[in-house]
Amino acid sequence: MLSRRNFLTAAVGVAAAGGLAACAKEDSGSSSSSSGGSKTITLGFSQVGAESGWRSANTTSVKDAAKEAGYTLKFSDAQQKQENQISAIRSYIAQKVDVIAFSPVVVTGWDAVLKEAKAAKIPVVLTDRSVETSDDSLFVTLVGSDFTDEGRRAAKMLATVVEKAGLKGAVKIAQLEGTTGAAPAIERAKGFKEVMDADHADDWKIVVSQTGDFTRAGGKQVMAAFLQSNPDINVLFAHNDDMAIGAIQSIEAAGKKPGTDILIVSIDGVKDGFVAMSEGKINGIVECNPLLGPQLMDVVKKVHDGETVERWIKTEEGDFLQDQAKAELPNRKY
Repeated sequence: MLSRRNFLTAAVGVAAAGGLAACAKEDSGSSSSSSGGSKTITLGFSQVGAESGWRSANTTSVKDAAKEAGYTLKFSDAQQKQENQISAIRSYIAQKVDVIAFSPVVVTGWDAVLKEAKAAKIPVVLTDRSVETSDDSLFVTLVGSDFTDEGRRAAKMLATVVEKAGLKGAVKIAQLEGTTGAAPAIERAKGFKEVMDADHADDWKIVVSQTGDFTRAGGKQVMAAFLQSNPDINVLFAHNDDMAIGAIQSIEAAGKKPGTDILIVSIDGVKDGFVAMSEGKINGIVECNPLLGPQLMDVVKKVHDGETVERWIKTEEGDFLQDQAKAELPNRKY
């Protein structure tokens, strides 16, 4: 698996092969050519889906940035199905796009289609999420966040939240995991547990953990089950804001007060998460910036032009606590 701390540089000039029609929703949007009469870059982009506010903001950022750059964007929504993404990538190969970019639904299972891309000499750029491959030359670079570090920061933030709340005794944590097999779910859980085991082995315990698939509906349903099986939960760690917001509904339905009876830390930083913070229902959020579009378009141009790029291009992030919410809310971009 690609190490998110690996800043090795890699020469550009990767590729791909063969093609089938995409099963996912495909939007072939055409943008005007850039000045100077040069050939317009055609970018094939396969998105995970529209499972959360973060993902919707990310999609808007990619589309807007492609238009601003003057690229022809062929966009596909995989609806959270790997088979749809693979079909979309094969469709882009058949259409002979200049560059392929995608946010992988899960970590594994990409070698075959990426080898096809390499054989067709179409460079591949990963966005947001990493993959595990037998050959790292199957893709050029990853533009995204350090999910393991986000998990660490969430654990450190929870320590601050627990102290501020004056919580005494055992910290009984419910964890709402992201999509099973997805890089952010794997790595956020890993980073959180790393800090928990090192600094809070005696007083913190994850008593229940299950995927909510990064959706509000999933967060609501799973949290309701958590509260039935473990009514003494006093902390929730959610891998994204949307699951936390769904969980809040179940917490309130159970007659408990989110942010007080059950302390909540989540990851993302979408506007609805900040609204919940301003209402005292979420105690802290670790930001994962979805506005990857401009960075992605810069990378796509460099890749297309044969320039060398970093192996991993990291986004800017921040941390926010409940008492910052009101000040930060009016300034949110997404």
